[in-house]
Amino acid sequence: MLSRSSFTSLVVGVFAVYVAHTCWVMYGIVCTRPCPAIEERAGGAAGCIWPYLARRPKLQLSVYTTTRSNIGAETNIDLILNVEDFDIESRFERTVNVSVPKKTRNNGTLYAYIFLHHAGILPWHDGKQVHIVSPLTTYMVPKPEEVNLLTGESTTQQIEAEKKQTNALDEPVSHWRSRLTLNVMVEDFVFDGSSLPADVHGYMKMVQLGKTVHYLPILFIDQLSNRVKDLMIINRSTTELPLTVSYDKISLGKLRFWIHMQDAVFSLQQFGFSEKDADEVKGIFVDTNLYFLALTFFVAAFHLLFDFLAFKNDISFWKKKKNMTGMSTKAVLWRCFSTVVIFLFLLDEQTSLLVLIPAGVGAVIELWKVKKALKMTVKWRGMRPSIQFGAYNESEKRTEEYDTQAMKYLSYLLYPLCIGGAIYSLMNVKYKSWYSWLINSFVNGVYAFGFLFMLPQLFVNYKMKSVAHLPWKAFTYKAFNTFIDDIFAFIITMPTSHRLACFRDDVVFLVYLYQRWLYPVDKSRVNEYGESYEEKPKRKPHRE
Repeated sequence: MLSRSSFTSLVVGVFAVYVAHTCWVMYGIVCTRPCPAIEERAGGAAGCIWPYLARRPKLQLSVYTTTRSNIGAETNIDLILNVEDFDIESRFERTVNVSVPKKTRNNGTLYAYIFLHHAGILPWHDGKQVHIVSPLTTYMVPKPEEVNLLTGESTTQQIEAEKKQTNALDEPVSHWRSRLTLNVMVEDFVFDGSSLPADVHGYMKMVQLGKTVHYLPILFIDQLSNRVKDLMIINRSTTELPLTVSYDKISLGKLRFWIHMQDAVFSLQQFGFSEKDADEVKGIFVDTNLYFLALTFFVAAFHLLFDFLAFKNDISFWKKKKNMTGMSTKAVLWRCFSTVVIFLFLLDEQTSLLVLIPAGVGAVIELWKVKKALKMTVKWRGMRPSIQFGAYNESEKRTEEYDTQAMKYLSYLLYPLCIGGAIYSLMNVKYKSWYSWLINSFVNGVYAFGFLFMLPQLFVNYKMKSVAHLPWKAFTYKAFNTFIDDIFAFIITMPTSHRLACFRDDVVFLVYLYQRWLYPVDKSRVNEYGESYEEKPKRKPHRE
């Protein structure tokens, strides 16, 4: 069996190897090795693949729409954008109105075909054209209507009957993607045919010109720019919708990185992530620059490490806990209640799985802690469970007195604030249902005043003049994660109240640190396992 210290060292070592390997992979993606025979161009440079754009051809960009996923000729398609003198170096953004076919209005799909071809030649007659296809519609469940629970007033006074029916059935409906972002790789990069990157190969079309092989312009659609906030619901009365087509050049390194990120988002959706969940991941990549993105990766990696170490030490602490001396039982109960309420709130708000899953795991752990703190045992008598509670010793009873005293003072302040906040929100804020109002009222109380329930533990520490009974290893790892959460609060989309709660925890931990400095370690005090150093039997002297 591995000791705790050696196991932690093993985990840290694996983490370091993982970070180093990821950095090496990222370097290989961003820095592609060119063909080693470039200097032999005059002789043909066998094995090299040359850029067709180096010939500086005159190009034209054409964008068509159709309801079919495959087209073979110029039939049943609509031209929505035509850029005759297309300059690959110049970025642009244009908004066009697109006619929505009846099939698309009836919950169908509309596709965009983007062609890059020689100027003055139709795409169907150009053997050196490149094209790419992108759906302009996606399917999502509409957001439920919010109403004032007392007056029945909704955000929109008149709602179409068909929209009400769709919302009631909770079925996904067709939504319009109002943005189409195009890129062309503009570097005159010479690839090595024997080691062609697999990610770029799927976007390349090659032609033989004389003795050399050339690859045609690499056309790319930035799917990461398609955000949920830009979606527009399509109903049967919609005949035209706006589409913003934007273009910008892209480097080879960023192109390869973006391809990998899009594949990663697609994999998440294959594993069951919804469009909204995938949108949270897209926001991390699209709304930040590459340097901040690299910082985000390292921050996330360390967050994962500290999460694991905090989880391991917290479980180990409570697993070996013999009594509740010096520990606030009511603080444990409140932490369990607040964690469960926060999880239900995030679930009701349809928050990203990146936030929801850790909250759910935390709720399960807090329920287990309550079982340990109350010394609960469940015995089955036939098909009926029987719950029994263990007895407290004198030290635990004294701790419970301090705990009750602290809660008595807090209740005078906390209950009126929570009830007043719930009544105010009922009168002034719109909700989807009474359940939504109840969960929001609870969670607002948790976020706004929940830190007050951490005060009983501070009060118990003050009365006992000791902090030796607290799980300081787990506290330390959680503190690092708290400061990391402060960074993520500005990156991942989450409710504002949840974002503010991240900063609230910083203050509480600083108070704990002050108490640790104020009450130095005393070997006569009971530690987190209910033991003191003075109680341990002394070793017998060695006989010679």
